Amino acid sequence: MTDDVKHLWLIYRSAGFISAYNQKTIMINISIHFLFMIESYIDGIVKYGVNMKSNKVDVLNGSIAKQLMLFFFPILFGSLFQQIYNTTGAIIVGKFIGKYALAAVGGSTASLLNLSTGFAIGVASGGSVIIAQAYGNRDNEKLSKAVHTALSFGVIFGLIISIVMFIFSEKILIFLQVPSEILDDSTTYLRILYVGFVSSLVFNMGSGILRAVGDTKRPLYFLIIAVIVNIILDIVFVTVFHLGVFGVGVSVIIAQTVSALLVLNALINTEFEYKVNIKKMKIDPQILKNILIIGIPAGIQASLFAISNLTVQSSVNYLGADYVAAWTALSKIDSVYWMTIASFGISITTFVAQNFGARKHDRVKDSIKVCITIASIITIIISVVLYTLCPWIYRLFLSDYNVIQIGIKILRMMAPFYITYVAIEIIAGALRGVGDTIIPTVITLVGICALRILWIFIMFGRYPQIETIAICYPISWVATSIIFTLYYLILRPIDKKFAIQSKEFTKVEA
Repeated sequence: MTDDVKHLWLIYRSAGFISAYNQKTIMINISIHFLFMIESYIDGIVKYGVNMKSNKVDVLNGSIAKQLMLFFFPILFGSLFQQIYNTTGAIIVGKFIGKYALAAVGGSTASLLNLSTGFAIGVASGGSVIIAQAYGNRDNEKLSKAVHTALSFGVIFGLIISIVMFIFSEKILIFLQVPSEILDDSTTYLRILYVGFVSSLVFNMGSGILRAVGDTKRPLYFLIIAVIVNIILDIVFVTVFHLGVFGVGVSVIIAQTVSALLVLNALINTEFEYKVNIKKMKIDPQILKNILIIGIPAGIQASLFAISNLTVQSSVNYLGADYVAAWTALSKIDSVYWMTIASFGISITTFVAQNFGARKHDRVKDSIKVCITIASIITIIISVVLYTLCPWIYRLFLSDYNVIQIGIKILRMMAPFYITYVAIEIIAGALRGVGDTIIPTVITLVGICALRILWIFIMFGRYPQIETIAICYPISWVATSIIFTLYYLILRPIDKKFAIQSKEFTKVEA
């Protein structure tokens, strides 16, 4: 909290404003104060930009461990900050609007958004890989074409999804059997968010471009600004203007638009090779093909992950409210691990892509080993902490003794096996960095998604217990980890990519 805001709070508190109404007034005034601060900061970015050199991580040279961690932490902090917003937003909606509003912006609505957003971000990752490879190879012409192709495709793709989902939102929600008492609010919220879907996709594409060239700090800064704007507008629209779910949706798309404009400003005003020129915004067919070869499998993978988890969730629902509550709390508690390992996956993809583009083959292999080692150490620490402290952690979320005991049982079945997921995330991320996506996607879909769904259909009918559901996760992690490790060590796909790259380079020189 800045000194100005601290002083503002002390003035209000010393004036004796302690009633619920005045507490709300204080929050609104501080929110307005924050908006002016953010406006000033954004104005500074627009006028003077951000020093790119101070934000860029050179993944091609220096200590691999150091550069990897410098790249990793901003991505992790961004995920953590987004999680803080999700929790805060849920509190605002639940406390000031009510349980039906909270249900309307969550549940099936959130699942649909996760499906489409996950697919879109997966496709966007294809652009990040192609851009990182071109940047590592210092192929400025290809880099520029890839940047403009990725952004152009993002806008077109976003518009298509926006229009389709806006038209069919209500029909899809009815198909998913959304309760009638929340259907109208769910439809309103979903349609509003899909109006702003293009902004969300542009931000993700733009952030992917910046990360691809080694800049992970500015996407973090822009995300923090957007999250603060979102929380402030949630408070104002809900508590002052009483706009309900409509206001919550509008605050989201305003924040997404702010983040998209910030990232576009950074790309347009840079003096580096990836500078965006609006006049050059067009799609290069060959580059788009390369982006989609990498991006579509990643997008399908993300979407089917969500579908398999929905299947698991339906089985948890069958067991009753206590089990649903314990499972929901678990998703909040162990999210710290999944955000961490996902951040390592994003980091190794860019790290490998740039070094592969620069033809630094030894550094590619070394970075995979280093990343697996660091990720394993952090995974063990998180697993031990969660396993040991889960009774106390669950009490932060719940007070019901029975629900807490169920949650402890689930978490202690899963936590010791988190270590088996490290190889899956890191090897898949590294393979994505060299453009090998088809087989890793098939391995993931069969080993994780299909195996979980089959397990639930076959075993849960015989043994309808929470243990039957929980154990499907470690089983799928172990099986998929073994397959990935064997694929990486025996078939040596990265060495094959090196050989293809060397032949192509020899032809070009000849």
